[in-house]
Amino acid sequence: MPTDKNKQDNVDRGNWANKYEFLLSCLGYAIGIGNVWRFPYLCYRNGGGAFLVPYLLMLLFCGIPLFFLESSLGQFASTGCITLFRISPLFKGAGFAIVIVNIICTAYYNVIIAYPLLFLANCFRTKLPWIDCDNPWNTDHCVKLGGQNAAKNHANDTFLLHQNETFENRMKTPADEFFHYHILQISDSIEDQGTIVWPLLLCNVLAWVITYLCIMKGVKSVGKVVYFTATFPFFVLFVLLIRGLTLPGAWDGVSFYIYPQWHQLTNLKVWADAACQIFFSLGPGWGGIVNMASYNNFRNNNQLDSILVPILNCGTSIFAGFVVFSVIGFMSHETGLPVSTVATGGPGLAFVTYPEAITMLPWPHIWAILFFLMLFFLGLDSCFVQIEAIISSVIDEYPSLRKHKMMVTFGSCAVTMLISTMFVRNGGMYLLQLFDWYAASISVILICFVEVFVVGWTYGIKNFIRDLEFMIQKKIHWLWILLWKIVNPIILASIFITTIAFNTRITYRGITYPDWSITLGWCSCGISIICIPLYMGYRLLYLEEGDLVDRIKSAIKPTLEWGPADNEHRKEWFKLVHYDNIRNSSADASKDPYHEQFVQLVTLNT
Repeated sequence: MPTDKNKQDNVDRGNWANKYEFLLSCLGYAIGIGNVWRFPYLCYRNGGGAFLVPYLLMLLFCGIPLFFLESSLGQFASTGCITLFRISPLFKGAGFAIVIVNIICTAYYNVIIAYPLLFLANCFRTKLPWIDCDNPWNTDHCVKLGGQNAAKNHANDTFLLHQNETFENRMKTPADEFFHYHILQISDSIEDQGTIVWPLLLCNVLAWVITYLCIMKGVKSVGKVVYFTATFPFFVLFVLLIRGLTLPGAWDGVSFYIYPQWHQLTNLKVWADAACQIFFSLGPGWGGIVNMASYNNFRNNNQLDSILVPILNCGTSIFAGFVVFSVIGFMSHETGLPVSTVATGGPGLAFVTYPEAITMLPWPHIWAILFFLMLFFLGLDSCFVQIEAIISSVIDEYPSLRKHKMMVTFGSCAVTMLISTMFVRNGGMYLLQLFDWYAASISVILICFVEVFVVGWTYGIKNFIRDLEFMIQKKIHWLWILLWKIVNPIILASIFITTIAFNTRITYRGITYPDWSITLGWCSCGISIICIPLYMGYRLLYLEEGDLVDRIKSAIKPTLEWGPADNEHRKEWFKLVHYDNIRNSSADASKDPYHEQFVQLVTLNT
């Protein structure tokens, strides 16, 4: 019977064993490497403590509402990112865009979490290999920071003297040369891709094997793994903070991090950076929130979850800033270099600056092992959710694959791993930076705009609130309605335009990328965005009937499959929708756009 089949499909899809697994998975997904290497640098660069004003406002008016919106959609429909758009099929291309964004980003993100594995392998040597310049990979430009008296002053004066020279001729620290010349074995430019870096490839494969073992049984395995992977980084961050704040010069770094520069608030770029950081750290528009929420109990009160998780995420970002800048302040104290010279963002902070500072600590091996383990687990959690979002989207679109989920998971990991090999070549870091710069930044903002537009304007905010209240059995405050229907679309449209307007030409190691690579970067962004209008055209031309207006009206209406996955909840919901529409149509059932669907559902379940 159809009822039994639907129930069995829901059982086969799986659910979280309890609420804690969902919350830990959300925290693991939202709190990633970017909280350590991106937020602290953005904060100090964009006004220190003053940056918290736009950041927290964006969290309040954009981050939390989008998290609540996506978790509500996923929990209500219990489905992945593609089939989610049964709510308004004309926009189904946004679901395909989400999958493409995740494929591209997961491919290079897993390479990033392979770096800590290679660092860890080098942490068990008698001497940390990035502690001095006496290694085969070091060049004549290597200068060890720190030391004593005259040697220290000479080294630091030399380092500062060469700061304004080209990267090729500039003095570099041992940690810088270790990362670029030993770990990456980097080439001179993106145009020289060179050969595969075998140690990095092996660590990349190992990272993929660990990822597969953790997600091969879906939420059943992920839900258990996150108890450790989501909590261990918090423990390490706390330990590193205590150690960092006890170091000489630590408070100079902290002061530099949080000292407010209020004049920066008049800079539109600061507000754009705050908004983009919300998207990259919290994860709306990536499909992960929708997918994780789709495994929730239908009656779960996700409103509280959607406030708690974003606040913890942003609190962790701020907390990580104190961890990072306390150690950077110590490094500045030890070397005599200004904090502004020491502080950097991106991979340089995680794999150059912080490791360099670790060498100046007592027992550097212990701190190095803890730090790189933390980075690995921070990245691993985010990778879980991204690859699972791809797998669930495909399986929900083609339910016959559900009984072969382990094979689908293996195939997805294998294909994405093959794609990731382009980033473990000599010129791989240049490609990684290129795709990280272009592939997702604009796409996820547009995807979020499509989501709020569908909820607020095509499906209708009243219908969505009715569904949400039916699901969590609580009244929804009118403020959510205002945010989803008016405020979020305006903010997202502004961010979309501002991000394009302020998009600067990418560089890495002082090397400007050639024109063809910039075109490639925009193509990596466009390949996901183009899915939205392409599917619209396909839907209107081939899947709908009538004149253009009738086709559009039909394409934005929910399909018969939209609604709760469980049949008992589905029957209750359809009755609610049916009688609600009759009341709004002067008690004329023929005017109810869902009347035919209601009749079909009742027929199916009798």
